Amino acid sequence: MDGVESQETETERRAEGLQILLIEDNPGDARLIEEMLKNTEELAQRVSTDESADQPPETVRETRLKEGLDRLQSDPVDLVLLDLNLPDSEGLRTLETVSERGDETPIVVLTGLRDQQVGVRAIQRGAEDFLVKDEVTSELLVRTIHHAIERARQKRQRRQQREQLEALNRLNRIGHDITHAVITTETRAELEQRVCDRLAESDAYRFAWIGGVNPGSDRVVPKAAAGVEDGYLENVEITVNEDDPAGQGPSGTAIRTGSVQVMSDVHTTPEYEPWREEARERGYQSSVAIPIVHEDLVYGVLNVYSSSPRAFTGPETTILARIGDIIAHAITAIERRDALVSDAVVELEFRVDELAEPLIALSQEESCRVEIEQLIRGDDTLLAYGSAHEVSQETFRDVVETAEGVDDVRFLAVRRDEFEFELVAPAAMSLLESIATHGGRVDSATIEDGEFRFVVELPRGRDTRQMIEIIREERPDATYLAQRTTERSDRSDASTPGVLENELTEKQRAALETAYFAGYFDWPRESTGEEIADRLGIAPATFNQHLRTAERKFFDSVFGG
Repeated sequence: MDGVESQETETERRAEGLQILLIEDNPGDARLIEEMLKNTEELAQRVSTDESADQPPETVRETRLKEGLDRLQSDPVDLVLLDLNLPDSEGLRTLETVSERGDETPIVVLTGLRDQQVGVRAIQRGAEDFLVKDEVTSELLVRTIHHAIERARQKRQRRQQREQLEALNRLNRIGHDITHAVITTETRAELEQRVCDRLAESDAYRFAWIGGVNPGSDRVVPKAAAGVEDGYLENVEITVNEDDPAGQGPSGTAIRTGSVQVMSDVHTTPEYEPWREEARERGYQSSVAIPIVHEDLVYGVLNVYSSSPRAFTGPETTILARIGDIIAHAITAIERRDALVSDAVVELEFRVDELAEPLIALSQEESCRVEIEQLIRGDDTLLAYGSAHEVSQETFRDVVETAEGVDDVRFLAVRRDEFEFELVAPAAMSLLESIATHGGRVDSATIEDGEFRFVVELPRGRDTRQMIEIIREERPDATYLAQRTTERSDRSDASTPGVLENELTEKQRAALETAYFAGYFDWPRESTGEEIADRLGIAPATFNQHLRTAERKFFDSVFGG
């Protein structure tokens, strides 16, 4: 299990030596006990690890119950030696008070000769053992302390095993219910809400929420929540930026690393200071953050909070991680199903500042507009087909010749206030390949009013944040502007995109698309076969072969039934 574990373990405390708290107001009795513990090595060897076996027990004495309780709360204590009759408390009420505040710390009661029956009743009330002061020997003291610590340890183990089994049974039931929800829900939002609702229904969990990363930012925003929240999500800021304090907690780390993160105790995890006070005010003692990831798609993070410290053990965390996988698979299935039956696609819009800068300046100076409608990858270069408005061909050519990353321009159809052109732009080749490799395509690009903007189209359900990061890596000067869901404007009969995407090779498709956008099929032709072959970097005969094969496959899909 990958996680953040901050709670000090029993073994770590043992490595510091045995810690005994003596609450005794009688100086003579206290001195006798302290002397017996001071020189004994046997006790340390019995209850300590190898690292601390040679360290004598450390005994701390308090004379009043109040000071003893304060010490018990502030320092790690392995055992309490308790006199029942103190200046501020008497009898079994003293034991009951220490037991309530001791958090399972074993207690050995000290009694007088006439109080042996009280000692027996003390055991019945939760003490591990009792010692008669006038009969205590070093050997008896060592044996009693050893047995008391060992019995308490076994009790804790049995309780932890029982609680762990109950937790696993409970989580398995929750997992079964969530699996059923996966089958019956229709939308991602409904699924995420039902997961949170089911987790919050359990008495073991106080609050559950699912968050996702906003496209174009590092901020984690809530998508669904259930349980005792009381404004917690509004009062804390969470990001995935590891250099930001708000990104160093469980949620941001889980999304960033893809591994489960556990916060065992909010009181002992200073690295979570930005959320610590908000969590304590709402009774959150521990939490777990489970990444929701399927293959390379990061959907978000599931966070679960408990009112008990150390609530998320290894086996329990493993089951929660499995629930995260189930949610991720379900979201993938829902979005793929929606993509099949819907014409909706996701569009991401960007502005780029340092590509074709002379053309950007031209659009500002001449109040003209340049539109790029199709990008086609050749073997070694990129062809861009588009149109320019409110600018002359001569001015456009002169500016293009000064633009870094644009090798050549060729004019195609010319109309009254606009003309169509072909640009050879190898500078954008790497960006286009990266976008295509991750399932996207550049739908359009526009240079107008001193800005170069382009739109990337993604199938619905793809990881938009990943695409944004890829584009930023390729073009540090790119600025993410907007995301929108829109209907495909060019979707026609299913056979048309089917043959283009599934039947044609890349070279055949490039030949067909270039011929179309270069005006090869117009009359009169805007481009010859030799010109197109030259642009694609292939021989005219090879271009003709690719084009004929593509035409045959395309017409087979239309007329062949």
